Amino acid sequence: MTYASDKMGTSLAARQAEPDFSATYTLVTDCSSGLCIATVVDGPAPSNPTIPQPIRYTWDGARWQYSYNWQWDCFLGDGAPRVYAPARSRVFYAPDDTGSLFGTWHTEILSGPCRGTVTMPVAAYPV
Repeated sequence: MTYASDKMGTSLAARQAEPDFSATYTLVTDCSSGLCIATVVDGPAPSNPTIPQPIRYTWDGARWQYSYNWQWDCFLGDGAPRVYAPARSRVFYAPDDTGSLFGTWHTEILSGPCRGTVTMPVAAYPV
């Protein structure tokens, strides 16, 4: 679950209304190399095709993390042309004692009219 309604940051995009998003994903975890990696193997594709696939979270001893570079789609209003800008995102999920995960999705939009930061709380719940 991404809590887009709780966005904050310095970007114009952080102030734009957006609904929360949830979906069901299947992840497979492999720790055979000594580093634990959880790979998304099933679930809806991202709406932005520039997000690298598959998504792979790495365990750092306290939380799952994923960093990636992509192109932010800056919304400038109905009928306005799309403006894409380079962006860097980092996602962190830390487990609690119920098996749920809570964290943050932080993006730096590097140029264009949406330049700045967007941060949203995220959560994942076992099904």
